[in-house]
Amino acid sequence: MLNRFEVGDPKWPFMQGTKRRIITDMTKLLDQALDIARSLPADAQDDTARIVLQLAGTDAASPVILSDDERSAIAASKEAAARGEFATEAQVRATWAKHGL
Repeated sequence: MLNRFEVGDPKWPFMQGTKRRIITDMTKLLDQALDIARSLPADAQDDTARIVLQLAGTDAASPVILSDDERSAIAASKEAAARGEFATEAQVRATWAKHGL
């Protein structure tokens, strides 16, 4: 369980005037994940933050704006799926291996 308080809470008068939430404790796994995320390039940190915010259910994450190429790729993928065309297991494994996964 996380120990947290809202800054501005009357129990914490020394912190009045700010809206930031302070987390005083977190799970070891979350702490480890954040340490790793800090070592990522800025764009990867932002992507990670967006995912965490979505999983946490916050509305603070803004939508990702897709490029025309990304929109075309998604449309092509949806069309292929509608036709029942999916990657084979070997193709998926090859793609994972290409990206070190």
